[in-house]
Amino acid sequence: MNPFFISTPIYYVNARPHLGHAYTTIVADSIYRMKKLGNDPAFFVTGTDEHGDKIVEAAQAHQQTPEEYVEKISKLFKDAWPWLEVAPDRFIRTTESQHKKCVQEILQRVYDNGDIYFGEYGGHYCFGCERFYTEKELVDGLCPDHQKKPDFIQEKNYFFRMTRYLEPLKKHILDNPDFIKPERYRNEVLGMLGDELNDLCISRPKTRLTWGIELPFDDQYVTYVWFDALINYITALQWPDGEGFKKYWPGAHHIVAKDILKPHAVFWPTMLMSAGIPLYQGLRVHGYWTVKETKMSKSLGNVIEPMSMVDKYGLAPFRYFLLREMQFGLDASFSEEALVGRLNADLANDLGNLTNRVLAMTHKYFKGVVPQISATQQEDEHTMELGYSCFKDYVELFEKFDFAKALARLWVFVSHLNKYVDQSAPWMLYKEGKNDRLQTVMYILLEGIRKIALHMWPVMPGTAEQMLEQVGSGFDLQEVDLHAEWSKWNGLVPGGLVAKKSNLFPRVDVTTDQEKKQATQSKPASTADDNKISTISFDDFKRMHIVTGKVLSAEKVKGADKLFQLEVEIGENQPRQIVAGLADFFAVSDLEGREVVVLANLEPKKIRGVQSQGMVLAVRHGKKMSLLKAEPGTKPGLKIS
Repeated sequence: MNPFFISTPIYYVNARPHLGHAYTTIVADSIYRMKKLGNDPAFFVTGTDEHGDKIVEAAQAHQQTPEEYVEKISKLFKDAWPWLEVAPDRFIRTTESQHKKCVQEILQRVYDNGDIYFGEYGGHYCFGCERFYTEKELVDGLCPDHQKKPDFIQEKNYFFRMTRYLEPLKKHILDNPDFIKPERYRNEVLGMLGDELNDLCISRPKTRLTWGIELPFDDQYVTYVWFDALINYITALQWPDGEGFKKYWPGAHHIVAKDILKPHAVFWPTMLMSAGIPLYQGLRVHGYWTVKETKMSKSLGNVIEPMSMVDKYGLAPFRYFLLREMQFGLDASFSEEALVGRLNADLANDLGNLTNRVLAMTHKYFKGVVPQISATQQEDEHTMELGYSCFKDYVELFEKFDFAKALARLWVFVSHLNKYVDQSAPWMLYKEGKNDRLQTVMYILLEGIRKIALHMWPVMPGTAEQMLEQVGSGFDLQEVDLHAEWSKWNGLVPGGLVAKKSNLFPRVDVTTDQEKKQATQSKPASTADDNKISTISFDDFKRMHIVTGKVLSAEKVKGADKLFQLEVEIGENQPRQIVAGLADFFAVSDLEGREVVVLANLEPKKIRGVQSQGMVLAVRHGKKMSLLKAEPGTKPGLKIS
């Protein structure tokens, strides 16, 4: 058992919770749940950062005192988390007396160590960032984040001798490759340490700001908000003598967005070094959620409110989409269309349809009772072995914060179970009276769904528990042995009752509200120009994701003479399944290994009962068909533009 500590940044309460907050917190909650599922002790902290200039400014704008304002906004964050099925062990606020005491103890320790001194400094101060900028850091004289000219402030303050610890920090990063991940951010921090970093100003005079934690060695100054906020991670564990600190700090990991990399990767570890406290184990850095390739911003009016998305599409699809869509460490684009696409393709068509079919057949053939498994055949052994492999890989990738790859790997098995249904054909076994074989097939399917639901619990806890109930299983975290799930196929007790149906992932219309509004408007009368080719905007073209591909396999769709079911490699973790009307023009041998061009973001659709996830582009000329392709040897997955 390895105690594990995970934290989000504590969120600044100058704004309401948005998509960025939701993503970071759901990631932390999911990895926390995965650790608990594996029987590792785990502790999860989130909270709110409530001091500083911006809070005073926001409170004044709302005609409230800082105390009234932070109480209101902090409550919005605290209330949001249970609603998103986020369950932290500790919700911390920097206005708590316990935190104030902890900050002052750290400050005094660093001061006594000779690492805080008094000096005068003149610099370009951005009130939005609450920090000083050097001339080198400004862009055309403006703050790089707020695009405003900072105020030049000359004042006496206290400084932390951060430069004393930069070389030891650099050595630690080089000696511990997993300290900062993904690697691009590790390299970025090493680049920062190569710059001419100065000592850190850690105070604000009360003549300018009173809303903060008072310095223990000078009551005329309050603490700089970052020196205050970062200490929350050990406050929450009751540093220095609390049992939580002793147990969980050796396995401490922080999750942050890339915009606060420097405070967490430079300020915080040097503060810990000065105070004689061991460093945290890992910093995990994610990218931004963008909207139409633009970072979310209140001023641009493109901030996504998580509650509105959950109200519209459900919590399970929302949590699943966030983890599946963003490659951790990179930016990702948020759109309702993409969310609906994932919901319909992955959850409704793949997992939801599978569960519904299996439950219905269990009722039809066994009156809703989980059957007893009989002798297995080669295809059953293959299914179980694939399941073991997918589940093990899923957990290992998940614990490395590769959530998108983990879910893609799990969905290899979801897709396989759908194929297993078709290949095993329970309806034919029932018709032919092969009851022993039918029992085995149905048990393997029900147990496979149980295992999928169990492994999905960190991603969508409430829905996963409902799925478990539907297949005749309960959920008791204390009784789960996740590692045992990778080597046995007998977790579901025969004789249990299953639900008659499952409607956890209903399909939704991909049409956006704006498109619906436009569709209801009156259309102009048709004219002779209607037959002309209509134009599209360049933005419409950019939304088309057309990529190079390679056909790995082809087979006829049962009952459809003109259709092929293709497996096409397009540079993703797994091949795309695409149904194409090419059987009149090509043989299987003509297609396998063929280079093609694929429209990859076409809405998934079932054709003759087979899920199609894209379109292979071709040109019809007379009685012949030509497939579009790039230059020979072109790598699959390259976007055509």
